[in-house]
Amino acid sequence: MLLPWSGKKHQECTKIVYHESMTKPLRLELDRSAKTPLAEQIRKGIGAAIENGVLAPGARLPSWQDLAAQLGVARGTVRSAYEKLSAAQLIVASRATGTHVADRPSITVRQDQAPDPGSFMEMYGELTAGPAIFQMGVPARETFPATLLARIRSHAVRAESSAPAVYPDPRGELELRRDIAGYLAVARGIECVPSQIIVTGGFSSGLGLTLRVLGLEGRKVWIENPGFPFTRRGLELARLSLSPIPVDADGIDVDYGLNHAPDAALVVVTPGQQAPLGSTISLARRLRLLDWAAQKGAWIIEDDYLSELQLKGRATPALASLDRAGRVIHIGSFSKTLTPALRLGFLVAPLPLVSRFAEVAACLSPAPGPAVQLATAEFMRDGHYMRHLRRTKRSYAAQGDALLKYLRPRAKDVAIAGLAVLMRMPDGAPDLTIARETLSFGLAPAPLSLWHASTAPARSGLLLGIATSPLKRIEASCDRLFEIIDRLT
Repeated sequence: MLLPWSGKKHQECTKIVYHESMTKPLRLELDRSAKTPLAEQIRKGIGAAIENGVLAPGARLPSWQDLAAQLGVARGTVRSAYEKLSAAQLIVASRATGTHVADRPSITVRQDQAPDPGSFMEMYGELTAGPAIFQMGVPARETFPATLLARIRSHAVRAESSAPAVYPDPRGELELRRDIAGYLAVARGIECVPSQIIVTGGFSSGLGLTLRVLGLEGRKVWIENPGFPFTRRGLELARLSLSPIPVDADGIDVDYGLNHAPDAALVVVTPGQQAPLGSTISLARRLRLLDWAAQKGAWIIEDDYLSELQLKGRATPALASLDRAGRVIHIGSFSKTLTPALRLGFLVAPLPLVSRFAEVAACLSPAPGPAVQLATAEFMRDGHYMRHLRRTKRSYAAQGDALLKYLRPRAKDVAIAGLAVLMRMPDGAPDLTIARETLSFGLAPAPLSLWHASTAPARSGLLLGIATSPLKRIEASCDRLFEIIDRLT
C-alpha cells in the first residue's frame, strides 16, 4: 500500500511503508535533491528503524521489488540498500521466507540514575553543585582572568598540535615544573628542584599517586577531625585505618594523636589553613609532628589547598619548608587559585622517593596533557599568576568583611575560616537539611556536620564560601538564608 507523501513535490518527501507482517508503519524520508544517494537514504532509514525498535527482530520487510514500487524508485536502488543492510547483519533475505529483520541481542537502555540517598556520591554532588552563592571550593568568576588565560591556552593548543607525535613526560612538562619550583621557593618557602615536582590532575590525583607510592594499605593514618570529607573517603578506599584527631585553634592536636595512635604510618594535614576551621598549626606542633615522623619513619601529606591565599597578613610558610628528614609530601593545586576546571595540581616528592614517584606516574598516573601545562607555565612565568593572586586576595578580603557585616547581627558565632565564613549553630541543628533546602534558591552553603568523622559527635554549622559571595548579592542572599534557618529550626 502506498500513501501520499508530504513535502516538496519530487524533492523532500516522507513515505509511509506498510506490509502485512509489520506491527508499525515504517516512515522513510527521501530527498531527491540531496547529495546523498537514494539507496543510502533508504539504508539509513531502515537501519534507524531497526536500531530504534520500530522494526522488531523477525519483522518481515517488503521485497525489494514491492518497496521500490511503494517508494517510486528504481528496483536497483532498493536492492542496493537491502544488500548493504544484509552485509551489516541487520536483515536476512531468503527465497523461501522473504526478507526479515535479523535477530539481535536485547538491549536494555540504562538511564543515568541519581546517586543512592545517603551515599558518598550524593554528598559529593551536593558539595560540588553550582555555580551558587556561598559555594565552597571554587574561585570567583569576577577575578578570573578568562580572556588572558584563553589566549595563552589557544597558543599552547596550537603548539601542541604542531609538535611531533611523541609521548609527553609523565612527570609533567619541564617548563611548568621549573616555574612551580620557583614559585614554591618564593611563596611557600620550599627549596626543591624541578625533578622533585610531579604534575598531577589536582589534589585528589596527587593523593592517589602518593598512596600508591607509599603502599600503606592496612596501616593507621591520622586525619583531622573535622576534615575534608573527600580526603577521608579517599583514604578509606585506599584501605587505610583512619584515626580521627581533633583540631583546635592551634591546628591538629599532635599530642592526642601520639597518645591514641602512636603507631600511625601516615598523617594527612592542612597546616596552612585547616579545612574547614581555618586555624594554622602552631610552630610548636609543627616541630613536634616533624620530629615524631622522623623518629618513627612516618609520612606526612601536606594538603596546601589554599596555597598563599591568606586573607589577613602573609601566609605561613609550608610545613615542608621545615622538613629536614624528607618525611613531608607537599601537595598543591590550581583549583582554588585559578579554576578547578583545569584539573591541574602538583606534588613535591622527597628526594629518596623521586624515582618511585616517577615510575608510578609513568605507569599509572601520568600528568595531564601538555597544552594546559604549557599555558599555566607561561601564565606563571610572565608574572600573571602572582598579580592575579594579589588582586584575588584584595577582592576576597572585601567580600569576607561584607559577609561578616551581614551575618554578625543575626548569628552568635561567626568567623573567617580560610576562604569561608563558619557560622556555628546549636548542636543538633539540622545543618544538612538547611543546606539542601537552600539549593533551590541558588545558595550552596556546606553543612559542617559532613566534615566530622562518624566516630565523634558532629558539630552543627554552615560554611559560607567567600569567593562565591559577590558584594552586590550578599545582603539578599543572607536574608534568604536566615529565612530558611528560621523556618527549619
